[in-house]
Formats: sequence, structure tokens, C-alpha cells
Amino acid sequence: MKEENIRKIVREGYAKVAKREKSCCGTQNPCGDNTSDMSEEISRRIGYGEEEIRSVPEGANLGLGCGNPVALASLKKGQTVLDLGSGGGFDCFLAANRIGKSGKVIGVDMTPEMIDKARENARKGKYENVEFRLGEIENLPVADGTVDVVISNCVINLSPNKERVFKEAFRVLKPNGRLLVSDIVLLKKLPEIVRKNIQAYIGCLSGAEMKDKYLKMIEDVGFQKVKIVEENHFPVENIVNDPTAQAIVKASEISAEKIRKIANTVASVKVSAFKPRADHPKHER
Repeated sequence: MKEENIRKIVREGYAKVAKREKSCCGTQNPCGDNTSDMSEEISRRIGYGEEEIRSVPEGANLGLGCGNPVALASLKKGQTVLDLGSGGGFDCFLAANRIGKSGKVIGVDMTPEMIDKARENARKGKYENVEFRLGEIENLPVADGTVDVVISNCVINLSPNKERVFKEAFRVLKPNGRLLVSDIVLLKKLPEIVRKNIQAYIGCLSGAEMKDKYLKMIEDVGFQKVKIVEENHFPVENIVNDPTAQAIVKASEISAEKIRKIANTVASVKVSAFKPRADHPKHER
């Protein structure tokens, strides 16, 4: 599938999420019922605390993540944070609460409907230190060396050009800046029938990369101290009950039992890395 076709499919899928027509990545049986309660329950499962969930404007948490990258970031007052694929703004608002009014949070998303939703949430929450920019994470609308921390939550797996995403993250970070992402990776290759399925791509399955290759891409663009901070098997029920998985079962000869086996090859990881200083030895681990 061509890169632009993939982007178009993902953009359309997440436009529906923004309009609350259906949900995509990481949700359990949400089709047509992506309620606030369900989004909150998903967030609890993947590492968000009650205080975090309650602290953001209603409608910001869409239950689309696979981890809590903000929890890893050790954010400080006055820092500039960039969220790749910011959706309704959930992680942006959590980051804003930590960096204070002297800091700045930038959310980038390629779906106009998501940007509109996030901006409205920012207005509701009176967040003056958060802005949302329309753009692709492969071509960030952000200046070189202006960001202290780049975060992302279950979005890079959707990109058809992940290496470009990491290059862009490296470009916009200041020396000694940090990359902290939660994402979906594969422990084994997916069957061809799943990798080619459009619904699987929107559901974060067929776009996922092998774990070792994912980490190597981060290293290859120049990041150092690349490590997995936490790794968990993606809950089987999240995939088996997801409408994307059900669509695959219905549209192909693959069985529900095989989908369960596939689910065991999918992991949720939290990855940390640093952009070295100019005088820093190359490839320090």
C-alpha cells in the first residue's frame, strides 16, 4: 500500500474518532460506544492515575493510547514538550500541568477534526501554554532544536515511514533532549492477510514494526541510550473484541482463534532515548 494511501486511510479513520463515530487503536469493543467511562477505564489499564484522568477537559481523553509517556518524562517547569499525534490533547494537557505557565506544549496531528477537537478542549480547560498544529509527524511544523522532550502515544506505529518520524524528532530536539514514546511493536511477523488489511492498519496492527527493527531505527537516526523502559503483552481481549479484528475475521478466512494467537505477538512498549550533545561520543549506550 502506498504511503499516501495509508495516510489517507488513517486520517479518515481518526476523523471518525474525533466525531465519536467509532474508535481505533487499543480500545475494547468500542464501536459506536466510545463513551467517556470506557475511555477512562482504558486509560487506567495502560497506566494513567485517577488524578491525571480527572485533571483534563472532558473530551480530551479518547482512550486511544497504549501507555502513559508523560509519566516517564520527568518534566520540569519551563520545558517545551512536543506530542506526536496529539489527538484530543490528553497527553498535551497532562504535560502542560507539569511544565507550568513558563513552559510550552505543542501537539501535532494530521487530522483536521482532531486539531479542532483539541483546540476546543484547550479553550474549555483554559490552557494558554498549549497549541495544536496541523501537520504530519514525518514532516513536523516545528523549528530545529527547539524542543526539550518529544512524546508520542500509540501513533508512530501508524506511520508508513517510521524512520522519517524519528529523524524529525531528532531534528527538533535540543542537544540532550529526550524522546519518550509508548507504542505497539511486534514480537513476531504478522500473517500477510493481516498486514494487508485496511482495518488492521487503522486498528494499529498491520502498521506495527518488529521490536528490534523499531529500536534500531531510533539508534540509526542518531539517538543514544535507546532502551525499553517497560514492555507488556498487548491485552488479547483488546484485539479480539476490537471491531478492526472482527472486520478481519469477517472479511477473510482467518479464524478468531488465530487472531488470539496473533494478539500474543503484539507488545506495548515504552521507549526512552536521548539526543546527544554535539561534543558527546557517538553511539554511547
